[in-house]
Amino acid sequence: MTMRYVAIGDSFTEGVGDDQLDGSVRGWTDLLAAGLAAGEGTTVQYANLAIRGRLLEPIVTEQLDAALALSPQPTLLTLNGGGNDMMRPGGDMLRLAELTEKAIQRCLEAGVRMVLLSGADPSDRLPLGGVMRRRGELLTQAVIDLVKRYDITFVDVFHDVEIRRPGYWSADRLHLNAAGHRRVAGLVLEKIGYETAAHVIDPGPHESRRVLAEARYYREHVLPWLTRRVRGQSSGDNRTGKFIDWTDIVPA
Repeated sequence: MTMRYVAIGDSFTEGVGDDQLDGSVRGWTDLLAAGLAAGEGTTVQYANLAIRGRLLEPIVTEQLDAALALSPQPTLLTLNGGGNDMMRPGGDMLRLAELTEKAIQRCLEAGVRMVLLSGADPSDRLPLGGVMRRRGELLTQAVIDLVKRYDITFVDVFHDVEIRRPGYWSADRLHLNAAGHRRVAGLVLEKIGYETAAHVIDPGPHESRRVLAEARYYREHVLPWLTRRVRGQSSGDNRTGKFIDWTDIVPA
């Protein structure tokens, strides 16, 4: 039977940070699809409906609706979300867990294998990182409880200590870079039973955190994010998923 893999989520799943020369983004789901094709030795069909900036509710309603409506139906679905909710004031982790549980139930009812991922933890180098880590811990633990209850596959990227190193992250400190996305793809492939090893980078030079470097970071990355929040805008406004229908991925 042909494997049909669909990904839903936000920027983490879209692939933001793994920038290509043509201006597009790749990301761990593209790499996962290629790894599945190589592991199966046959063509895999792949769709990616993730959109940067999306909160969890539209991911598990609009995106999940579209994923389950694909024809033919998917055989494998990955879900990650909640990171954008964590950055909003008053983020309710219990509600996020409830939304995740409903998504699990829908996939089980549809007969689609689900793999849940927690996002990588960026909090070491972010403003208000302590708040992000506490919320991330709460949501990750809630998801761990759910996957035990429903016996589904979970890839705990949040507690992967290796990927917290600066060398896996983009200049905005919020999105993974190419090395980070490559590591996530390896973690997923390993978890679901394919012979692979998660990518590990060389130590590299020490990251500069001097005053001028920090001022540049706040000007180029934090201020634009705050401006969008004040204006009620999202980085994903007027965007669609990058592969909204089945795309053939052939073994390399």
